[in-house]
Amino acid sequence: MSIYRKLANQFIDEIEAGKRPEGGRMPSLRQLAKQQAISMSTVVSCYQELESQGWIHSRPQAGYFVSPHKPSHSTPEWAQFESKVSIVKQTSSTHNTTNGPLGVSSTTNDEQTTIELERSFRRSIKRMGGRLNHYPDTQGEPMLRQALSTHFAKLDLHFASEDMVVTAGCMSAIKAALESCTKQGDTIAISSPCFNGILELLGRMSRKIIEIPSLDDGVDLQQLETHLKNKQVDAAIFCTSHMNPQGINMSANQKQKLAELANQYQTPIIEDDVYLELSYSSHTPLPAKYYDKGGYVLWCGSVSKSLSPSYRLGWCLPGRYIEEYKAQFSAASYGVALPTQLAVADFIESGQYAKHVRRRRTQLLLLRQQYLSYLSQHLPKGVKISNPQGGMVLWLQIPSLDQHTFSEGIVQQQIDIRLGQLFSTLDLYSNCLRINMGYSIEGQTKQQLDDLIQLIHQCSNAKPV
Repeated sequence: MSIYRKLANQFIDEIEAGKRPEGGRMPSLRQLAKQQAISMSTVVSCYQELESQGWIHSRPQAGYFVSPHKPSHSTPEWAQFESKVSIVKQTSSTHNTTNGPLGVSSTTNDEQTTIELERSFRRSIKRMGGRLNHYPDTQGEPMLRQALSTHFAKLDLHFASEDMVVTAGCMSAIKAALESCTKQGDTIAISSPCFNGILELLGRMSRKIIEIPSLDDGVDLQQLETHLKNKQVDAAIFCTSHMNPQGINMSANQKQKLAELANQYQTPIIEDDVYLELSYSSHTPLPAKYYDKGGYVLWCGSVSKSLSPSYRLGWCLPGRYIEEYKAQFSAASYGVALPTQLAVADFIESGQYAKHVRRRRTQLLLLRQQYLSYLSQHLPKGVKISNPQGGMVLWLQIPSLDQHTFSEGIVQQQIDIRLGQLFSTLDLYSNCLRINMGYSIEGQTKQQLDDLIQLIHQCSNAKPV
């Protein structure tokens, strides 16, 4: 058993024995690392494990505390299987296209953020000057690349601004990464389940896939290594922080091992890190890119979840593939809108972005608690619900779900959710679904959630509340 899990079990024993009372403060990360003579990454993994099981919770700028009780619901069980090559079939989506509050992973900005963004946009227009009639730099506005470099350096992720390429959102960054280090017919390793947008992208690009089973702390890296060793994988794509749709956060040990595998087998791994800064704790997890020594991890991110999806602004650190990456991206794009780049750069440099992210984390933590409480009270007891440590999605696993009747029901009632079958080429998640929890449970959101709960009662054999 790993050190962080042994330590987590020790804390669980102390909590159950009453040695650590409900609401009691846990040692700080640095205190615990010093007390136990272990690394910070091990301490972070321990606390993430305790959070995922509901034993402790974090309060922004206050620390970690013993939770009042364990979650009243059980969490999903991950399908274990022998991963093999499969093909992504292009099928029509089986969810409502009206983009209801439970469908797309999204949330809202508060009034303070809106005001500060407006100021940043006004300042950015003044800064443009005579550049209004020029195309933007295809690698990205230097001012934005430097602002991002400075911002992430404060989170202990250091890189030079010239090593970054600014893209039109995270999916654009991932697409260019695939084009720069793979070709049609190549096999890409992904998590199972995997964000449906990535599955659809791989299908359109004629890439084959190997689905790697999920685990409580990430994915089955032993199976991944077997495929790498046997040269069955040409590249991989993994969401590593607050994975969509599972809600899992890869442990620091997993991220380090993932980077080591990429370098050992000289195989590119594309890291989808769009949820990195949306951790519910005050500690932002480090990406796998942090552990990358040879440049085989292509780190992709954006402000789509942390700030606004409408800006279509993302980035990539392509590592050793930067020249191929710049060539692929510039061939398909004239760059990203300069006013948006300058405005976001100003928002970051002014310190408002960091403040906004802290407020968003607090908002999402409260929403998670609201959704878990509401669902636990109203869903059948047998339904398993994820307990994410960040991000804005929940994964539900429903015993003996009548998939056909349920699918018909969500279409008829226009309930916008994401069915489990969208996230895999395998028949493993027909009794699962993903919902967004980025909006307060009121108005249309409450109505959609109530309709969903009623439909689950009608279409499953789970025990009633």
